[in-house]
Formats: sequence, structure tokens, C-alpha cells
Amino acid sequence: MFPGTKRAGGALAAGAVAAGLGAGAGWLWRHQAEIASSRPFNEWAFTHLSALLPVDPVSRAAAPSPLRRGPKPQGFTYEHAGERRTLADLHARTHTTGFAVLHRGALVHEEYPGRFSSPRARFQLFSLTKSVTSILVGIAREEGALPSLDENVAGYLPRLAGSAYDGPTVGHLLQMSSGVGFTEDYADPGSSFARFERAVTGGGSLWEVARSLSRVAEPGSRFNYSTMDSQILGWVLEAATGMPLARYAEDRLWSRIGAERDAYYFLTRGRPRTALGGGSFNAAVRDLARLGLLMARGGELDGRRIVPAAWVERSRGAGPAYLKTGGLGADYPEHYGYANQWWTLGGERRSFTGLGIHGQYLWVDPEADVVVVKTSAWNTADDTGRDAETVAALTALVSHLEAGG
Repeated sequence: MFPGTKRAGGALAAGAVAAGLGAGAGWLWRHQAEIASSRPFNEWAFTHLSALLPVDPVSRAAAPSPLRRGPKPQGFTYEHAGERRTLADLHARTHTTGFAVLHRGALVHEEYPGRFSSPRARFQLFSLTKSVTSILVGIAREEGALPSLDENVAGYLPRLAGSAYDGPTVGHLLQMSSGVGFTEDYADPGSSFARFERAVTGGGSLWEVARSLSRVAEPGSRFNYSTMDSQILGWVLEAATGMPLARYAEDRLWSRIGAERDAYYFLTRGRPRTALGGGSFNAAVRDLARLGLLMARGGELDGRRIVPAAWVERSRGAGPAYLKTGGLGADYPEHYGYANQWWTLGGERRSFTGLGIHGQYLWVDPEADVVVVKTSAWNTADDTGRDAETVAALTALVSHLEAGG
């Protein structure tokens, strides 16, 4: 996200459409990036991937936990670019499709501006999936399936022996510092991300893509945002637990947070089919809010420990200087740092957010006990202007709620 995925995530969705249709598929395949980044097509694609690609469902809780309602915030506005704006302005300007706000555990605001959006819709979360994978890794570590973050990745995945991923540890993957040269640049058809994308939608092998990559830095020496790092992390989790991502997520997370809707991972077309630990989770907005509440409450819900408290703390910001807020490099907005597959906001509050291209947010402020879910359908995968406005609006919204608004 941010450095080179200007259209990449949308191309994955459009590639699914191209592969799933018959007549005209060749034309769609050639023009998938343009299609995916155009509105309103992306609003439909981002809520209907289960109709386009094979999926592995993540079943809802047997007895879903209701979200209690609270009073809707009144009189909220935010300032951006010298103008005073409302939530309606934010939604129109940033193509919001679903929006929910929890304050002190109560659902105080919910709306679905998207054409195909509703409380029942499952939204493609793109790289917000990475944060879900991180939560699952934290659970697996507490259970003893992943006893140490310092273990060599290839020890879990022998198929990567001798590759650039033979040496980086699980901890390196979590911090996007494997040192493996994966470049998320869709504009270049020869880039590693473009090859990753073709393998997902066209029946190729992600293992071959992973093994083809070279090491460009010492593991643990610098930040390089990499969906392949997260893909490897998902495979490590599956190897360590002996369960597919969907089964582990269902048993250890989705059922325990009281989710009211089934979620799902879309799978690669090539066999053996695999979920994308870095980008194929789809879920309803309210259930994402429950997930955010779990993190805001330090890993507990309704008195039940689900995620280790130390894991949540690690996700709020931990690690070397190159991961600190403003220290990621010139390709990334200064308001972000990175930790544990989450984007951190720094400062005294140490808020953090899951992010997905095309404008997906799971904003968590534990100090204010506020969670905001925003799904979107931006025209392009990354948009620093829309991101900056969203960050300004959500920051102001937290302050407004804290002040009793």
C-alpha cells in the first residue's frame, strides 16, 4: 500500500471478473486495471467477490452477540484543507460504501452510502486482511503453535528452503522487514506484484513467485511493504496450526467475537487453492466493528480473553526507528508508522488502524474506546489526498465523541 499499488488491488478484483465471465473475457483481462478503478463498477465488485472466485467461508457465531445502540453523535464537523465539512461530505468525497462507529461498546452511527451496500453485504477488505492475519498469529502464539517469533520461516515451509525467504523470521514478516525484494507496482507488468496477481487470478503458482524473489536487504534492517510477506505469514500460520486460514479464523476468532454474518476468504484459481493472508478476507461492517472492539479492549470481549493483551500492545507500535510514525520513508504518509501488520498513528494516544487499498479502514483508539469502520470504493487503489482527509475526519470524530458530542 502507498508505494506502488496505484491500481493493483482493483486489478485483482477485475481479474476475477475476467476469469469468471465467458464472452469478452479477453478484453476484460487486458483492461482489468481500468475497469477495477472505475466507478461504479468497483462498488459492485467489492461486495460480490463470492460470485466471481472460489471462496472458503468463515461461519458466524452460533449465537451472535448483539451490538447495543447508543445516541448518534450530533453536530459533528471536521476541518480539512481550510474547509469545515460534515460526514456526508466525507462519504461523498471519499466514496464511502459502509460506515460504522462504536463508542464505549455501543453502535452510535451506521450507514451504507454504497449502491450495493447493506448490513448484510460482505466487503472485500484487501490489505486490511493483513491485520486479521496478525490477530490469528497472536492467538496461535499464545496457544503454543508458534512458540517464537524468531524462528526461520523456512522451518515451517520447507518449499522455501534455499530461497530469499530462508532466513527471515516470523517476526520479520510481521514487521514487513524480511529483506526480500517484492515490489507492489502494477504499472510494470514484469513486477513481482503483477506476477503475484496473475498467479492468483490466472491459475499460476504463488509458491513459484515467492521462490523467484531475491534478497535485497538484511532481514530486520528496513521496512518494505510486501503482500508476499503477508502471504508467507499466512502459510506459516496454516503450517503451524494444521488448519486452513478460514477454519482457524472461524474457530478461534469469528465465532468468539459473536459475529452475525459469515465472512469468507476468496481463493486462488490455481490448485491447490489458497487464501491470501494479505488480501482476500471479506466481511460485514458490523463484524469488523466487533473485531475493532476486541482490539480496543486489549484483546477481551464480554470478559473473555481472545487475543493476548501483549499482542494488542505490540500492534499499537513496537520495533525499531524505521517503523516509527513518520519514519517509513518518502513513499509513505508521515502520519503512519507500522507494527505487527497494522498501521500506527503514534503520539500519546497510540491509535492504530488496519488499511486496505481503495479506502478500507478499521480505526482503533483504545484510549477513547472508539472504533470506526470505513469501507470505500476509491477510483484508484491509493489516494494520498483521500487518505489524508479520512485521517483528519476520523481523528476529529474521536475528539468529538470524547467531548460528549
